[in-house]
Amino acid sequence: MRKLPPLNGLRAFEAAARHLNFSRAAEELYVTPAAISHQIKGLEDYLGITLFRRLPRSVILTDEAQAVLPMVAEGFDKLAQAMDALKETGGSGVLTVSSAPTFAGKWLLQHLDDFSAQYPDINVRLDARLDTVDFQRDGVDVAVRLGVGVYPGMRVDQLFDEQVVPVCHPKFLKKPHPLKRPSDLKHHTLLHIDWGNIQAPFPDWNMWLASAGVDDVDPTRGPVFTVESMAIAAAVRGTGIALASTYAVAEELDDGQLVAPFTQTIQSEISYWVVAPERTAGQPKVRAFREWILKRARETGLTRGAA
Repeated sequence: MRKLPPLNGLRAFEAAARHLNFSRAAEELYVTPAAISHQIKGLEDYLGITLFRRLPRSVILTDEAQAVLPMVAEGFDKLAQAMDALKETGGSGVLTVSSAPTFAGKWLLQHLDDFSAQYPDINVRLDARLDTVDFQRDGVDVAVRLGVGVYPGMRVDQLFDEQVVPVCHPKFLKKPHPLKRPSDLKHHTLLHIDWGNIQAPFPDWNMWLASAGVDDVDPTRGPVFTVESMAIAAAVRGTGIALASTYAVAEELDDGQLVAPFTQTIQSEISYWVVAPERTAGQPKVRAFREWILKRARETGLTRGAA
């Protein structure tokens, strides 16, 4: 490892050497002249040499300090250039986005072409998974998460509220025991989704049936899926009736693969959120994606306006 002297002392030395004045160096670095003097004294003690000769009304560099000043100045110039380069790369390159599989497949993939058209220098890497990611360990820049919005140390923006509705294959409207009333569900298979360790209760059949005033249907029977899109696929195949997110079945409802036999929806206590670590949320590529997805959600009717 490089053994470097205190960087604050080096900054104070470089500024004071350029100005040959501790007060002007203090103004540049937004500290007091006493702080400049203290930092330079600490640097001199660390190096074991004298850097400035203090005169009654001015300071001058010693020969040793005069000899190293160009190299110190060049070092700070290179450091500034490196930071500028980092800022520039923050607006391009690979952007890793983590999202639940259903949201990734049912909405995000349909709109990524628009993002790429607006930001051709940013290549999106989509990491679809159910488990909560560790941003630093997993190399994730920004995530779309389903929860109550409490993520310490994160920049959090609400994307949209979650609503669910029963959906099924059109044949359930015509087969024996057609779905005309919510109580008719007792004759059919209910499809369930296990939402894992989400922070708040997610709407399930028990909640929906209670909201519909139905008490003669067993809300627990039927197969369980750990991914919402699997339950939707099962509903498309006619396996049973799924209680699915309205955004996730919009395409299937539009093209007639599914129907919503009952118009009653229930809203969840949880929402979708755009989440990024506070320390990197301001990076140009992260900010670009965050602003784009919030705007796109409003434009496509995913959210009612506030995000």
